[in-house]
Amino acid sequence: MGEKKLFLLDIDGTICVGNRLIPGADRFLNGLSEYGGDYVFITNNTTMSVADYRKKFAKLGIPTTSGNFLTASVATAHYLKQKYGSRPVYVLGTDSLIRELESFGVCTTRDPEKEGIACVLASYDNELTYQKLTDICRLLTERPELDYAATNPDYVCPIEFGYVPDCGSICEMIGHAIHRMPTYIGKPGIRMVEMALDMTGRTRDEAVLVGDRLYTDIACANMAGISAALVLSGESTREEMQNSQYIVEYMYPSVKEMYSEWVYGQKKKCS
Repeated sequence: MGEKKLFLLDIDGTICVGNRLIPGADRFLNGLSEYGGDYVFITNNTTMSVADYRKKFAKLGIPTTSGNFLTASVATAHYLKQKYGSRPVYVLGTDSLIRELESFGVCTTRDPEKEGIACVLASYDNELTYQKLTDICRLLTERPELDYAATNPDYVCPIEFGYVPDCGSICEMIGHAIHRMPTYIGKPGIRMVEMALDMTGRTRDEAVLVGDRLYTDIACANMAGISAALVLSGESTREEMQNSQYIVEYMYPSVKEMYSEWVYGQKKKCS
């Protein structure tokens, strides 16, 4: 761990639970730069834009820049813009997701009758209504030739009292109705990892992906060819890790213990 310089961080369950920092996360984020470390959040949560996240972390005492964030919304925007250009994309998602996609030049619509729709996009939506579910099911049933994508496959999102259904669960519900599943863009896909490496100039050997979920965070690290660190402050347990197919190089109760080990390594190198 002492050789790592770029920490690719999940947020929910790894750094925060709801609007609360996990103990020790503030010291970790604010102290990395002292020893030449960098971090980039790579989160599958699409309910908040990069601007929203910066405001959230500022309130928690963590100053950030836009370069500290690569969300599934940003990765999805790049994917949609590259593949469909100015053609409309029907979106089941939050107002924040719509704004983020449009800021990258993606043409969005919530009107299933819109002419020229090229793709249907599903996402975690804490503003979900049954009418939205009806509209997306009708659109995908009546127009089976349309591409169907989703921001991320996470089944649950951790909040203060436990968990709520995430994008993967919403897509499973839709899938039972239309017998079709989407192409997922976020983790475990490696798009955000590659973007982070390009953005920071760090190598794969210098990077470690830190997360609490095996089938998204750790799977993403394995697919991208970088080290994986599992923290037990969120969804996954030690027993699940021991019985999983994924490779976990490091495991900690939380980022607090990981940071202590990393700092010890930096001090040892300097002595």
